[in-house]
Amino acid sequence: MAEPGIVIIGSGFAGIGMAIKLKEAGYHDFVILEKAGDLGGTWRDNTYPGCACDVPSPMYSFSFDLNPGWSRMFSPQEEIWRYMRSCVERYGLAPHFRFGQEVVGLEWDDAAREWEVAVAGGSPLRCKAVVSGIGALHIPKFPDIPGRESFAGPAFHSAEWDHSIDLTGKRVAVIGTGASAIQFVPRIAPQAAHLTLFQRTPPWIQPKPDFPITGRLKKFVERPGGARTIRNAVYWALETRALGFTVDPRLMKAHERMALRHLERQVPDPELRAKLTPDYTIGCKRILLSSDYYPALTRPNVTLDTSAITAITPTGVVTASGEEIEVDVIIYGTGFKVTDALNEQRIIGRDGLKIQDAWREGIETYYGITTSGFPNLFFLLGPNTGLGHNSVVFMIESQVRYVMECLRLLSRMKARAIDVLPSHQRAFNRRLQERLDRLVWTEGGCRSWYLDEHGVNRTLWPGFTFEYWARTRRVNTGAYEVIY
Repeated sequence: MAEPGIVIIGSGFAGIGMAIKLKEAGYHDFVILEKAGDLGGTWRDNTYPGCACDVPSPMYSFSFDLNPGWSRMFSPQEEIWRYMRSCVERYGLAPHFRFGQEVVGLEWDDAAREWEVAVAGGSPLRCKAVVSGIGALHIPKFPDIPGRESFAGPAFHSAEWDHSIDLTGKRVAVIGTGASAIQFVPRIAPQAAHLTLFQRTPPWIQPKPDFPITGRLKKFVERPGGARTIRNAVYWALETRALGFTVDPRLMKAHERMALRHLERQVPDPELRAKLTPDYTIGCKRILLSSDYYPALTRPNVTLDTSAITAITPTGVVTASGEEIEVDVIIYGTGFKVTDALNEQRIIGRDGLKIQDAWREGIETYYGITTSGFPNLFFLLGPNTGLGHNSVVFMIESQVRYVMECLRLLSRMKARAIDVLPSHQRAFNRRLQERLDRLVWTEGGCRSWYLDEHGVNRTLWPGFTFEYWARTRRVNTGAYEVIY
């Protein structure tokens, strides 16, 4: 089998979007390496009850392949996964997939000016360029609680939901109150004999404006130009939410009032309401959307426990008060390894430079796509390209277009590789962090999964998405060393 020219790692939205644009541009010597047995990334793996997107459906598809068939304003997991599979079929990508191929290392060959891609249990591949589309939300994070492994009953992470476990009549402990937990807790609470939800920090929650796309709205979306019109309206509505993130945290007050009214309407008990009221600036952590989470916590068979967990025993959960709460099942809704997901990979660049050494003082890239010392290695949804207000699919498309421009640049200059200059990367990150330091994510000592161990935001883009789109439309050749 001939060696590929380009290797794409991962088959989520990023990998699929990259493959589509490569094929459209006449590149056919690429492969998509996927460690699992099917495509889809996050939307393949997360099958917990109630799993759905928290971005409106019109913005959660490729701009060049709109889906007029969404059933709801916020699409359920099954529909998103189905849309991704339909894209693979429409663009003829199936022959490019290699499933069950886990990439365990990347090493740049200085002499040959190409990458060697190590695959678990298989022969390495050699290629001219690597596009990493693994994303950030794919390595489940478990809390460091003494005795966690000793629990005798079923215990699993929400991203690895065990559907063989029937929760009917069971005493269930849910640890964590993030984006996944607020979706599955309302679904499993009616089944459980009792559900204890362990909350460390209450999230800010706004009502979820979800509704079926039926009737006149469905007919409008299906008309020529209808889906595009709706998408444009949703895009600009979401962009206005960025004002408080990107301009002045004081502008978040309107969002805070909305969330507090939502809490007051849905939780009449003042004691419970106090436990659910955040004490940090809204937006510092991810703002969540739900209209059924608070009502689930008012059920007689649900207890919200805000005590610190000190240990897990074979039979239950021990809190700081010394009380052991006996449970039959533990579900972890504790999110993912985000800021350290890339840093744990075995990637060796020019002159034997390890990615861990390059990022010793923190993850740094150029527009989240390239990093100095690692030629022809492109990240999609890399550091500081996540969002708190709009669709990451929009960001992915901007990054894919940038990578295509880099590949065209190589072809035009008859070069082997490009490597971003350290000076340009440093200048970009200095400006980036200066903006982030003034914004909501570091206000009042706020801590969230957006920040690394040094308290630096390595996750989010600090501006509007149209700003990122504009800045990545063209490749600044002066920012790169060209390798022939």
